Amino acid sequence: QVQLVESGGGLVQAGGSLTLSCVVSGGTFSTWAMGWFRQAPGKEREFVAAITWRGDRTYYGDSVKGRFTIVRDNAKNTVYLQLDSLKPEDTAVYFCAARPSTGGYYYWGAYEYEFWGQGTQVTVSS
Repeated sequence: QVQLVESGGGLVQAGGSLTLSCVVSGGTFSTWAMGWFRQAPGKEREFVAAITWRGDRTYYGDSVKGRFTIVRDNAKNTVYLQLDSLKPEDTAVYFCAARPSTGGYYYWGAYEYEFWGQGTQVTVSS
């Protein structure tokens, strides 16, 4: 059974940083494309970042470009999201997602992902 477990969320002041982790078990992580999404109360789930299975290509949502960084460690079955220069509008539950990928692609549509974690809360105070 595939499991994705996020951690690293918390309360931080505006301008601060956090590092989110997502550990994947029960599947062949090294061949999966990974993504991060977020959802704030009353809003739709929003794409944040994506990475290919090799980790050689990344893609970001416009609202986080230049502030967030996605990386992966295939030896640890873990994908990370580094959040820098945080803003109050970054407050949301952050989810990681996974899907098998036979090519060097990343994906930014939530519907394209097969497996999801339970999420970790990030709260940014002003």
